[in-house]
Amino acid sequence: MTDVNYKLIRLRLERERKRLTEQMEHIRANRSSEERREGSPFGKREEEATETADLENMVAQEQRVREELADIETALKKFDLGTFGICEKCGRSIELARLEAVPTAKLCMNDAQKNAR
Repeated sequence: MTDVNYKLIRLRLERERKRLTEQMEHIRANRSSEERREGSPFGKREEEATETADLENMVAQEQRVREELADIETALKKFDLGTFGICEKCGRSIELARLEAVPTAKLCMNDAQKNAR
């Protein structure tokens, strides 16, 4: 893989980290306001059920974003260590097309397919 390819993938990861960090802040702000409203003695049961479902969705979304951020941080650390693009299972290079499609890929296509079975 050329330096240009690495730089473009790293830039993409950094941009995605920034976007997800902002999304996480937004989710947490909304979640805080939902948590304050939940359990209000003035709410109707239907409204409370909707608020509870909304809060559960926010918690699930926050977990998904947290996992994506962790994968991105791992990929960026691999850049710093010089191990980005190396399959964690077999030690061979991960295909450029795979890294362009999934910059956080930890396995080459061959090992990813074996894992899927």
